[in-house]
Amino acid sequence: MTADPAPRSAPAEGPQAATGLFVTFEGGDGVGKTTQAALLEEWLTDAGRTVVRTREPGGTEVGVLIRDIVLHHRGEVAPRAEALLYAADRAHHIETLVRPALSRGEVVIQDRYLDSSVAYQGAGRVLGRDEVRDLSLWATEGLLPDVTVLLDLDPAAARARLDADDKPFDRLEAEKEHFHARVRAEFLSLADAEPDRFLVLDASRPADELAAAVRERVQTLLG
Repeated sequence: MTADPAPRSAPAEGPQAATGLFVTFEGGDGVGKTTQAALLEEWLTDAGRTVVRTREPGGTEVGVLIRDIVLHHRGEVAPRAEALLYAADRAHHIETLVRPALSRGEVVIQDRYLDSSVAYQGAGRVLGRDEVRDLSLWATEGLLPDVTVLLDLDPAAARARLDADDKPFDRLEAEKEHFHARVRAEFLSLADAEPDRFLVLDASRPADELAAAVRERVQTLLG
């Protein structure tokens, strides 16, 4: 796949121009995104920052309904329909929750964003990076995070973590090894294409070391 050499960002002006800080966490299932998002939220809140922590899909009431379809529906969901459902959730989520928070100067910490769609639907479902990325950029009016933390882990190690949780797998977690290998490779390719936006961390490191690296990057953005 060919990398997009020119990251696109949100419009610089307008009533919903972003003035806060937008941090996203990405990576395969079982890499520890939720843990690191919670640790970052705690640190920022202790420092006096107003934080909105959310996720995709499922960050709004509409998103909860879509999340149930894309992750827990027992029947088949066509790959393009799956991509469109994620984009629909993303459009509503950004419009009703994320942009308003950013316009108030708050810090938004989000578990998954458009890079997940590019990796899971673009590469995992083999729908194509550019098509899926363009769909999300249209849905969100071009909004990109200030920093994206990619927690990278071998899919076999991630699967072992999920097995240890003893919870039923969702539709994506249950995909075969080659699917998750494509997803991981795409995440790393995205990070290579946008090194200024991505912070890539080895998710096998201890949680406190990862949290310290995330805090250091976020602190530089907060000034």
